[in-house]
Amino acid sequence: MSAVLPYLAVGATALVAAGLTLYSGFGLGTLLLPVFALFVPVELAVAATALVHGASNALKIAVLGRHADRSLVLRFGIPALLAAFAGAAALGYVAHLEPLASYRLGSRSAVITPVKLAMGVLMLAFAAMELMPRLRALRFERRHLLAGGLLSGFFGGFSGHQGALRSAFLTKVGISTQAFVGTNAAIGFMVDLARLATYAGLFAAGGAGGALGERWPLVAAGALAAFAGIFVGQRFLHKVTMHSVQTLTGLLLAAIALALGAGLI
Repeated sequence: MSAVLPYLAVGATALVAAGLTLYSGFGLGTLLLPVFALFVPVELAVAATALVHGASNALKIAVLGRHADRSLVLRFGIPALLAAFAGAAALGYVAHLEPLASYRLGSRSAVITPVKLAMGVLMLAFAAMELMPRLRALRFERRHLLAGGLLSGFFGGFSGHQGALRSAFLTKVGISTQAFVGTNAAIGFMVDLARLATYAGLFAAGGAGGALGERWPLVAAGALAAFAGIFVGQRFLHKVTMHSVQTLTGLLLAAIALALGAGLI
């Protein structure tokens, strides 16, 4: 394998994904994790993806954080953080459940689990709310922020896909495109800090910090490419409407939901 290939693959994925997810508010980790996993052990791929994700959210805050709705960040983000711990605990209880089905798609193994299937169905429901005209017109009131944060955080801890549910909810509260991006980035960064601190403790306890440190050039390449994608996407942000954001969010939600339900991710 060429020594340059990992950098090209990670860099290209991070560049494109960061540009797209600037508008949708989620998807960078989902797209980048399997690419990292091609070149490093999966536990290191998770940590490397989290580092790139956290760095990209930090840059989004620096560039667009002034547009964030502080009320949303606090009233949605804090419940999401707390619920994430409950979701992680719940995952421990259901992790022993037997897979519903498994199959092979070429050289790839796919496993359908109750967790993935339930999450896929939920995400498809949110996708329908973004794509179907009658459902797209629905709006969530600010009094529903607590419920939205708890739901997003719980499934974030449960399956790691909290960004998708968060974005689906925030598109319905009647904010501008800039406020949506800034608010999403701020809440996402709060979650990133929590999980990065957890990963750091786990790696320190397991003595695997050095293994991740050896991959820092690849992580740095992914972060720099993500930065470039954000700057490119930010140049066109003023031209993007919330209608476009809802469509992109719905399509990505549907794609990820189908992949989850099919056991492919």
